[in-house]
Amino acid sequence: MQTRKKYIFLAFLASWLLLFLFGGDQLRRFALFSVRKAESPRSWPRWTDRSLLRSFAEPEELQRDGDPALLSPRARRAAWLSAHRSSRCRMESCFDLSRCERNGFKVFTYPQERGQPVSETYSKILSSIERSRYHTARPEEACLFILSADTLDRDRLSEHYVRDLEGKIHGSPLWNGGRNHLIFNLYSGTWPGYGGELGFDPGHAILARASSDSRTFRPGFDVSIPLIPREHPQRGGRRGRLAEVPPKRRFLLAFKGKRYLTGIGSGTRNALHHIHNGKDIISLTTCKHGKDWHRHKDTRCDKDNVDYERFDYQELLHNSTFCIVPRGRRLGSFRFLEALQAACIPVLLSDGWELPFAEAIDWGKAAVVGSERLLLQIPSAVRCIRPERVLAFQQQTQFLWDAYFSSVDKIVHTTLEIIRDRLDPARSRSRRLWNALPGGLLVLPEFSTHLGDFPFYYLHHGYSPSKKFTAFIRAVSQAGSLSQPLLRLIQAVSGSQYCAQIVVLWSCEKPPPPRGKWPQSSVPMTIIQGRRKLSDRFFPFGAIQTDAVLSLDEDTSLSTSEVDFAFSVWLSFPERIVGFPTRSHFWDAERGRWGCTSRWTNEVSMVLGAAAFYHRYYHSLFTEHLPAGLRELPACQDVLLNALVAAVTKLPPIKVTQRKRHEEGAARQAGCGDDGAAGTPPGPPPAPAGARRTEGGRRLWQRQDCLNQLANWFGYMPLVSSRLRLDPVLFKDQVSVLRKKYPSLERP
Repeated sequence: MQTRKKYIFLAFLASWLLLFLFGGDQLRRFALFSVRKAESPRSWPRWTDRSLLRSFAEPEELQRDGDPALLSPRARRAAWLSAHRSSRCRMESCFDLSRCERNGFKVFTYPQERGQPVSETYSKILSSIERSRYHTARPEEACLFILSADTLDRDRLSEHYVRDLEGKIHGSPLWNGGRNHLIFNLYSGTWPGYGGELGFDPGHAILARASSDSRTFRPGFDVSIPLIPREHPQRGGRRGRLAEVPPKRRFLLAFKGKRYLTGIGSGTRNALHHIHNGKDIISLTTCKHGKDWHRHKDTRCDKDNVDYERFDYQELLHNSTFCIVPRGRRLGSFRFLEALQAACIPVLLSDGWELPFAEAIDWGKAAVVGSERLLLQIPSAVRCIRPERVLAFQQQTQFLWDAYFSSVDKIVHTTLEIIRDRLDPARSRSRRLWNALPGGLLVLPEFSTHLGDFPFYYLHHGYSPSKKFTAFIRAVSQAGSLSQPLLRLIQAVSGSQYCAQIVVLWSCEKPPPPRGKWPQSSVPMTIIQGRRKLSDRFFPFGAIQTDAVLSLDEDTSLSTSEVDFAFSVWLSFPERIVGFPTRSHFWDAERGRWGCTSRWTNEVSMVLGAAAFYHRYYHSLFTEHLPAGLRELPACQDVLLNALVAAVTKLPPIKVTQRKRHEEGAARQAGCGDDGAAGTPPGPPPAPAGARRTEGGRRLWQRQDCLNQLANWFGYMPLVSSRLRLDPVLFKDQVSVLRKKYPSLERP
């Protein structure tokens, strides 16, 4: 028995020795491969492991499309750590919310260092932040911090790359590991992989980044922004190109751009020629880019280059219904904003791209999101979209372009508003507010988050304003006593069946008379002591309880019939200004500036606050949206309110019927100036030296200066002209007075 066990043991030992001698090399390699697999999981087989699986192609060919194996293991690990170190960041874990609770949402920009290079685009971004309503010059008040160092271009091969950025950032006493910081970035990574590395550790900072990859994007923390061209305007921006309804476009689907012969992004663009039919689908590419394109040119390059010159890019863009937006070297593309502006529905071919402002914007209503792997199915997919749906897509592209992307100001302010909404989810804008006119930037959550509280949602969502109004009278008499015009005005307004309350804004140096001196009225009356600011007239006082506000000057002359008729008109147009005294603006080509006139013409673009109905929301928007320096300009408040409402609604004010004596009085008291007799066509304004000799001329000059300053602030002239005046039915008709509802309007 013992001998048998000995032989078995010797045989087992001999078999192990033979296995080690003849198969040990393969066994060690298998063990080593297992260890590596445990350390860094990857798909198998890998075509570059030539010792394990023989390849029938050269490794250089397989790595042309941006294979990360081109980078060393240490470089790949550093890039991964840079992109993923704070991947678990959320507002609750990486943002100090207590800073925002103390002073509200305030934004501080680091002071510029002398000799520090800043690109043109980053200068625009910093300027936009300083122009926003959240900017503060005191860091101790700030909730959010913006670096003065240019972080837009983090491509090491770029001439705009800022070196030693980590030392500059981490040396600041405000850095605090990146908490409560916002970093803007357009280009990250470099050739050949174009990864997400920034070249410095952003810590816990929020990244507002273009070409965001959904794998590294931190939802609810980071913000995806579009690629901003260097020539993108600071403010205003070009209007959209949806000129015809329904628009007639020559081509269904189009693309014209570079065709990368090698490297990342070349796969999709190389395949675009398959969908070109030369009829309603145009796909043109060129190989002529880069220094060594001749070395990589293929058999298609010569023909592609010839066909490429047959079409103008802008003409093709504006004559196509759908525009293909493939990825470039990075996920984003300038073509995205170009397609939006041209009302060409973007067809996105960039797998993994976190679309700009996707947290707020519903891109399913404005773009077709395709897959790079299913490129050949794109033509049939877009052909299946019904014409009415196509028109809805195009209209939404125009809305999104105008509301969020037409200028650097709007891109930056949208970024700030998205971050601000995260701080107080209970009072944040819903996606419905972000994706409907007039857009999230013009909807203040401080006022309300309910659609029924805003005037521009009544028509589309079935809401209606309250059937009462508040008469808001501004008293500026220096006598300190009640004037006869004011007493008559209170009597006329209180006689209206729609008047709910009267609020008097007392803006005099002397205190208001005691309560017993005021006239008795059938409606409640409230006296408010003004702050003696010009903008008090449009301040959101809490005493105003109704949706409709009737703004009045103390010496305005109105009858009860005029008030009732104007209010009935406003109920049909609650998003607009409806009133009596009007003005119009014009462009003075000789002086190259805007002017205004009070002369009677066939066009109206402003209704003055001396006698006008509007929604009380515009008080909040006037105070919060416009800068303080603009609000306090003399003789500017009426013009500003009209410009603001026109910017929101894209519609002109409405003039209603009035007695002639009322118009003449209003022209003297609140006009652009006594610049001519009634009926005289508007002409160029008088010379500045002569204008300042009279009170009317001084007000004229002030209003014209206001017009030009607001046009500069908006980036365009928002006022809209109209040739409409609304009269009661049977107004001045030769019928019995008993048939007319407002017969007093015809009396002199």
